Amino acid sequence: MIIILYISAAVIAIAFFYLVISISNTLRSVQRTLNSVAGTLEGVEKQMIGITTETTALLHKTNLLADDIQKKAESLNTVVDSVKVVGHSIQGLNNSIQTVSKTVSDQVESNKETVAQVVQWSNVALDIWDRIKVRKQQNVKEKESIQSKERTNRSRMYV
Repeated sequence: MIIILYISAAVIAIAFFYLVISISNTLRSVQRTLNSVAGTLEGVEKQMIGITTETTALLHKTNLLADDIQKKAESLNTVVDSVKVVGHSIQGLNNSIQTVSKTVSDQVESNKETVAQVVQWSNVALDIWDRIKVRKQQNVKEKESIQSKERTNRSRMYV
């Protein structure tokens, strides 16, 4: 029975040795994996620092852009106010023109008969003017024909 005890102690020693080697191999594999994870985390940490820096710069630029937009919006408000003032001025001008037009229309209506007489006299004056022109043209033609006859007579006299 003692032999069984020695054999079982030897089997236990071999199993323990195998267990220690397996644990050692597993720990080495875990060590390599942890080293790889540590390297990856260092790269991620560097990238995160770069992203943080870029994000901070982008946030700063965004704030500057928002301030610029705010200033331009305020300037645009001034322009809109000026356009409103111009609109009111134009509206006042339109009202003035309408008032003057109504006044002129009312005066024309009240002076309608006088205007009609002026138009009639204007037509008579134009008619007289046209007749005078026609007479002048006839006189010029008659003078030309008389001169032409005289030339003909003179040229016959010399022949």
